Amino acid sequence: MKIIKENNIAKVIIISFAIILLALMLLTIYFSIDRQYGEFKKELNNLKKERINNQKIFLKREMNSVVHFIRFINSDKHINKRSAKKIIFNYINSIRFGENRSNYVFVYKILNFNGGNKFAKMLINPNRGDLVGKYISDSYKDADGKEFRKEFLKDIRRKGDSFVTYRYKKLGLNTKTLKLSYFKLYKKYNWVIAAGVYLDGIEKSITLKKKLLLKNVKKEIVLTVLIYLIFFIIAFIFSMFLGSKIDKFFQEYKDKVNRQKAQLEHLNLNLENRVKFEVEKNREKDQFLIQKSKFIALGEMISNIAHQWRQPLNELSSVMLNIKMRYRRGVLDEKYFNEKSNDIDRLLEFMSQTIDDFRNFFKPDKIKKLFYVKKSCKKVESIMKSSLKDKGVRVQVQIDSDIKIFGYESEFEQVILNILSNAKYILMKNKIKKPCICITSKQDENHIFLYIKDNGGGISSKPVEKVFEPYFTTKESSSGTGIGLYMSKLIIEKNMNGWLSAKNDEDGAIFCIKIKKGG
Repeated sequence: MKIIKENNIAKVIIISFAIILLALMLLTIYFSIDRQYGEFKKELNNLKKERINNQKIFLKREMNSVVHFIRFINSDKHINKRSAKKIIFNYINSIRFGENRSNYVFVYKILNFNGGNKFAKMLINPNRGDLVGKYISDSYKDADGKEFRKEFLKDIRRKGDSFVTYRYKKLGLNTKTLKLSYFKLYKKYNWVIAAGVYLDGIEKSITLKKKLLLKNVKKEIVLTVLIYLIFFIIAFIFSMFLGSKIDKFFQEYKDKVNRQKAQLEHLNLNLENRVKFEVEKNREKDQFLIQKSKFIALGEMISNIAHQWRQPLNELSSVMLNIKMRYRRGVLDEKYFNEKSNDIDRLLEFMSQTIDDFRNFFKPDKIKKLFYVKKSCKKVESIMKSSLKDKGVRVQVQIDSDIKIFGYESEFEQVILNILSNAKYILMKNKIKKPCICITSKQDENHIFLYIKDNGGGISSKPVEKVFEPYFTTKESSSGTGIGLYMSKLIIEKNMNGWLSAKNDEDGAIFCIKIKKGG
């Protein structure tokens, strides 16, 4: 079943545009949300690492203070060894720090640095008085099954200190809580002096921070969705406007066809006046054929518009994302906002100009006029720029800027478009590695010559002039109608008093447009 029909082309364009735009927006929103959640997780991990590193610095500082005190007491010659240890024991037992003063210092005397069931004796432990004076084993496991004593003992042998996390009973409570401890060797007595901090406070602060960050992320997601929704509504309204213009264009075309049909029926009823009537209306019929040729090219033109819009749509998406990111960071100042607003206006102006070019391209000329050849060729190149770029086709326009010809500018541009479209097709069909189309000009005393050359391998039909016959095509049935080059020859030779010819050279085809100076 044929989906695209004459009476629903505008609707198909609008629906297709809306679906493509919606898909692009949904993908952009998805990746934006995914990136924000990634940053959210990263920030939480960094926060946790920072808090733990701060605790490590704090513990290390506390242990160094204890070691300095021990060295100070031992260095006092007025205090005997027994009294010094008693002072040290009393001092360490009295140390309390942290939240609710629940953290303390404990001391092991290492008997065997290689470990074992009696690798050390507990000398001081304010939290576990039942262990003081008893031998301890390195095989002891915490609530998670971790043998943390083996872990810190390995570091003590290697570098003299160690940071270890494990679960241990909190002072004054029966529950076991995650704890970070720092163990430091005091070699003179083979003591391992240690202190730890319970991490439940960090976990609580992380949880609160997580809730706050999650709230901000959700707020940003809602803002992102709202921005894209507004953009989608604006784009959809614009596409509706475009659809109404296309509907109007086709309605005018349909009315014209109906008028032509009525005129033909009238000619059949008045046979003796037919020849005279056709001569008088010959120009109008030519215009009808030209418009028909343009209608056939409409599908390709719509594709060109889609190519032209792709880059500005991507740029609009990028500008919107930058505005949102600045707003989230609180650095969206007036200067930056005005700058990006100007960028949006420029992109929308470009898209609007694309529609104007499309509309003007299909508007039939009524009178002949002088126009610049290079400007017309550049206009056609601009219309086809994106589709040619996607196919990797390089176009070179080497025409003197002051060359002007007299005729119908829109029809002349239709000729250039037909020749360029055929060249692009043959370059793609033959899979040319470095496809190129070159447009050059020269002039003599009486004529202007315009050459359009490609490196696609040439015209395969024999003779070459056969390509100008009506309904002759080398394209597949779904890709060509055989009317484009016929209409091009008719426009140049009948409407502009010129000549259109074609030939092959060693690289490809050359089309030559020859027009008298002065029209």
